[in-house]
Formats: sequence, C-alpha cells, structure tokens
Amino acid sequence: MITRRQFSVLGAAAASVAVGPLAQAAQAAQAAQAAPRGRSPVRHVTLVHGAYADGSSWSKVIPLLQAAGLEVIAVQNPLTSLRDDVAATERALARQDGPTLLVGHSYGGTVISQAGLAPTVAGLVYVAARAPDAGEDYPAVAARFPAPPVARGVVKANGFQWLSRQAFLRDFAHDLPEAEALRLYAVQGPLSTAPSTTTVAAWRQKPSWYAVSKNDRIIDPGLQRFLAARMRAHTVEVDAGHLSLVSRPKDIAGLILEAARG
Repeated sequence: MITRRQFSVLGAAAASVAVGPLAQAAQAAQAAQAAPRGRSPVRHVTLVHGAYADGSSWSKVIPLLQAAGLEVIAVQNPLTSLRDDVAATERALARQDGPTLLVGHSYGGTVISQAGLAPTVAGLVYVAARAPDAGEDYPAVAARFPAPPVARGVVKANGFQWLSRQAFLRDFAHDLPEAEALRLYAVQGPLSTAPSTTTVAAWRQKPSWYAVSKNDRIIDPGLQRFLAARMRAHTVEVDAGHLSLVSRPKDIAGLILEAARG
C-alpha cells in the first residue's frame, strides 16, 4: 500500500516531467522536505569552477538553485595547485551545516574527486569535467581520445598556463555571444602547470551525476562519456560546448536539482 507521504513524493516527481525548470526547482524543494525519515534532505550546494575561469562562471546556475531553496556557495579557486584548490573547497564545505552536493566543472572535477570524501558531501556532480582515479595519470588517459582543438591555443609561462584570446573565443566559449565570451575571457584564471594527481577518487564512494557536453572542444565528449560510465554516474548529454553551465544553465541546474532529490 502506498502511504500518503509516498504518494506525495511520487506525484511531485511525475509532475516535474511536464513543467519548466523553475517549477521543477520548486517541486525539488517540496520533494526534499518529504524525504523519508532518517535521511536528511540535501539543502546545500558547493560549486567548484575549472581552469581558465572563476566563480562567476556559475552566475546563471546559482539563482536557479536558490529558487529551489538551496543554499549555494561558489568556490574561488586560486588555481595555484591542486592542494590549494582542494583547501579552498574544503573551507567552503566547512561553511555548509548539512548534507551538501559538491559540483565541479572541467578541472574542478579533479578538485571534487579529491575533496569529495568529506563527511558532509552527499553526492558529486560533474559538468564536462575531469574525473581521475586515485593516483591515475590523467593526461595518459586523455591521450586515448582525440586531442581537443583547444590544445593549439594554450599559452604557458612562469609555471602557469592560460588560453589565448583566439582559443578562448573559438574553443572555450564558442557557443556564447562574443560580448559575453569576452567578459569571461577578461576574468580567466591561469592554471598551475604543476602535476595534479589525486590520491583518492571520491566518486568510488559517493553517488555521482555527470553532464556530458556534446560539442565540447576542451575535453573530448568521448572521454567524458568514458569517465561517466566508469564511475557509473547518472548521465545526461547537453547540446552545448564546454561552458554548458553558462550556455545551458537550466539543463545544468536541472541535473543538480535531480541529484539533490536523489
């Protein structure tokens, strides 16, 4: 027999199929409140940006999550080393006072794979992201797939790397209006060229979700599918380039809200 509580949760899930993202956000908050006893609902999200970016890359996703009643923190990674970026993420997690989804874009996937064993982390969401195994030579894994077009536009100097203006517009932000892409180019964060090998793979112990960018020119879509399948993540494919969180924020927020319900 289906109880009244179970019926309300099932009804909310069924209704979400037929409504838009903002209505889905409201229903996600209702479903979280109806979570079974003994399991705390996820009400917190920590967002981790990738290389060549900063926390503002999440600016379109954040209001959609907040509309669902979630508390959101976007980390500002220094990008000076994996250790420093993990420390920044851990400080953000410490500010959350309950079960938290840890979300990483691009290189941010490496960061959340290392930081995701924190006891407050309820699940991991990867957005067109790296997802290395513990101790893995990630560049060697990536080399099994076609070299991304952006490789021609990486500039290196003084222990850091960044994208040339042409590569940023052509490959990193190619599905955005030029004016918006240029604003993001102006705040791009250079990434340390030091090795970024993880010592743990949190996705082996935490439930995971993955958004594949089908038109990605930074991380080959085939590589993304391989990483998602390896971690047995719930996977969606987004018709977008590498910056799906900017060009398709409703799709990315929808996946995060689904993870919060799950």
